[in-house]
Amino acid sequence: MFVLKKIVAQLFFPAPLCLEILIAGLILLLLTKKQRTGKIVISVGTALFMFLSYPILSNTLLKRLEHRHPPLITNTASDFTPDGAIPPVKWIVVLGGGHTSDQKIPLTGQLSGASLFRLIEAIRLHNQIPGSRLIVSEGKVFDPVSGAETMAAVARSMGVKEEDIVLEADSRDTIDEARLIKPIVGDDAFILVTSASHMPRSMGMFRKLGMNPVAAPTDYAVKERQGVSPSDFFPDTSSFRKSENVIYEYLGLLWAKLRGQI
Repeated sequence: MFVLKKIVAQLFFPAPLCLEILIAGLILLLLTKKQRTGKIVISVGTALFMFLSYPILSNTLLKRLEHRHPPLITNTASDFTPDGAIPPVKWIVVLGGGHTSDQKIPLTGQLSGASLFRLIEAIRLHNQIPGSRLIVSEGKVFDPVSGAETMAAVARSMGVKEEDIVLEADSRDTIDEARLIKPIVGDDAFILVTSASHMPRSMGMFRKLGMNPVAAPTDYAVKERQGVSPSDFFPDTSSFRKSENVIYEYLGLLWAKLRGQI
C-alpha cells in the first residue's frame, strides 16, 4: 500500500500530469481522426504547464499552507517561561524530509534541503531550551540507512551531545512518525519541527493521536520580498517545484482525511 500510494501520487505531480495530457493529445492527433479533440487536449496540457510555472499562482497556493501555523521565533531561553505563550518543553521533534546515504559526500550533503532546514531549526531551538532533547525521525524508506541516523550524525557534528539525541528510525511516512513518537513523548508537550507547508498535515496527525505538539515551522518556500523583480512576471522552474509541493501536500491532506488520520 505504501509503495502504491507513492506511485499513484507521482502521476498527479505537475511534470508527469502535464506530460500525460500532452501525450494523450499527441496520440489523438497522430493515431486517430479526432484532430479537434487532440488540439484541445494539447492546449489544455500547455496551459496547465504555463499556469503551474507562474510565481503568482504557486506562491499564492503555497503561502496558504505555509502560514496556517505561525513561526516559533525565539531569541533566548527566557522566551520559554511558564507564564509565556510557549510551555516549557523536554522534547524537540524534527521530522525527516529525505536523504541519500552517499558516503562520498559530506554528511550535510546527504540530507535533502528540507531535512537540513528542519534539523538546523531544531538545533537552534535545542540550544535555547536547557534540558531539551532532540528526537530525529525518519526510517530507511528507499535507502539502506535511516534518515534518523543521518540527521543524528549531522547533529553530533554540529555540537549536539549524544545523550541529547533520540532516534526514531523505523517510520516510512508522517503517520508512522506520529505513531512511533507517541510512546516516547507520552503526554508531554513538545515542539514539532517540519517544513511550513508540511506542518498542517503533521499537526493534524499528531493531534489526532492525542498528542500535544507546539508548531515550529521552517523551510519556507514563499518569502515576502520588498520590491518587484522582473522574474515575477515569467514562468520558472522554481515556481513549478512550488506547485509540485502544493499538489503533494493537498493530496496528502486529502488521503489523511479519507483514512481518518486527521
